[in-house]
Amino acid sequence: MKLTDNVLRSFRVAKVFRENSDKINCFDFSPNGETVISSSDDDSIVLYDCQEGKVFKSSCVTMSVTDDWCIDVFVLVPLNVIGKGIFGGDTCILQRVQLFLLLPDRPKRTLYSKKYGVDLIRYTHAANTVVYSSNKIDDTIRYLSLHDNKYIRYFPGHTKRVVALSMSPVDDTFISGSLDKTIRLWDLRSPNCQGLMHLQGKPVCSFDPEGLIFAAGVNSEMVKLYDLRSFDKGPFATFKMQYDRTCEWTGLKFSNDGKLILISTNGGFIRLIDAFKGAVLHTFGGYNNSKAVTLEASFTPDSQFIMIGSEDGKIHVWNGESGMKVAVLDGKHTGPITCLQFNPKFMTFASACSNMAFWLPTIDD
Repeated sequence: MKLTDNVLRSFRVAKVFRENSDKINCFDFSPNGETVISSSDDDSIVLYDCQEGKVFKSSCVTMSVTDDWCIDVFVLVPLNVIGKGIFGGDTCILQRVQLFLLLPDRPKRTLYSKKYGVDLIRYTHAANTVVYSSNKIDDTIRYLSLHDNKYIRYFPGHTKRVVALSMSPVDDTFISGSLDKTIRLWDLRSPNCQGLMHLQGKPVCSFDPEGLIFAAGVNSEMVKLYDLRSFDKGPFATFKMQYDRTCEWTGLKFSNDGKLILISTNGGFIRLIDAFKGAVLHTFGGYNNSKAVTLEASFTPDSQFIMIGSEDGKIHVWNGESGMKVAVLDGKHTGPITCLQFNPKFMTFASACSNMAFWLPTIDD
């Protein structure tokens, strides 16, 4: 199935988990899309296994789950595109289409970090290990084995809260940004910082999808691009943005095709810029965030759509090319949707306040 405006408008909450007693700070899908890990202000780390399947029904299609957790969807498919796709043409027959949709049935495991707390959390390339930042005692980053709930390594260095954490998509490198106005480069195999950058303000940072460069958003007004192999020589490109006194930048992400950068703020807008030229392509607004909450914005995996939650529990979706809003989805969240990500491999996404909601398309398109 291809993501379209109509498909996105058809998404509905399929499952809600109420495992947490406080706000969910962060969650991350595993690279293969089969598990999700979340962190919360209640000091818990919850692991969801997405390979548990559920049966859903739509008014327009019939769906059933096979042993491989493959949803069989029976739709009317034009004869002239059988074997090529499901759109175009006038004459239709009933055609069996298989959609591999994964949805968790229950939390797989809950771990706790009562002593150190847990804030930002990211999967490494091993399915059973994560790195996470702490929000108690100190600002050390911790490398945790989920298999036996033991720490593999500590990464000390930051002296204030870590506000950005990004894992390289290709190797064991990761970067962190802190309110101590530094960005640090790390390698999972060593506790020692591999590189240190002193900046003029609060940083946000992220790797590009090829792991060759990383972007740093500095002081809510500049985006600097660094070559990972020569970052100590300074940025190879700097994009100056119009400074807005009403809000701060809270996140920065590359699209999967590497062409776009999405800048999140704690105000009522997010910005989409060209990753090569730095030009502002679109500014998206019209969602509620009157209390300056940090709301996560995300791309869909095809890089075509941008999504963000709001303080009133709704999700707003825009077309990245046209800049037009294509959907407003109501997740019935009890608080602001602080976390929002699309599954990297499957047609589902998740949103979180203190509850975790998983969404599926109703396939009415």
